[in-house]
Amino acid sequence: MLEKFKETKAYPIILLTVVVLVSVTLLMVLNSMTSPVVEARKNAEIIEMLEQIYPQMTDFNYEQEIYTVLDGQEEIGYAFLASGNGYGGEISIMVGLDADLNIKDVSIVSHTETPGLGSRVTGDAFTGQFEGLSAQEVGLSSAGGEIDAISGATISSEAVTSAIKQTMEEKIKVLK
Repeated sequence: MLEKFKETKAYPIILLTVVVLVSVTLLMVLNSMTSPVVEARKNAEIIEMLEQIYPQMTDFNYEQEIYTVLDGQEEIGYAFLASGNGYGGEISIMVGLDADLNIKDVSIVSHTETPGLGSRVTGDAFTGQFEGLSAQEVGLSSAGGEIDAISGATISSEAVTSAIKQTMEEKIKVLK
């Protein structure tokens, strides 16, 4: 009887359906087991970045996609994530603001830019230019801003600068 069933047109469809259902179930179980670990690691990385930007940080609050950084009960700054599309893909950026809403520090969280060229946006020579700037001053010098683009990596430089400026303006509106 099994041999007769294997010769029918329904057999491959049923077999494929069973394989897909088992695969999807295994993927769902695996995802449910690993997602808390991935989330905890992501949170630990964010806390580490905040501690690098604000060494005196004792705590933080997270509301409306903005980290309010505290030293005891005193608000000492704010941080947020910005993202832009560079030459190689998405660039994710952590931006720290001081209490006066000027940039305290910028850190590239992740990117897929070309190694040795676009990836130079992660270096202090580029990110250090943002320190102390207000939202109005953020922009490439070729467009009237204060940031010098990396030679040969204009798309990456523009992506980072635009993402920071746009997101910073949005977050400042929320903070005020």
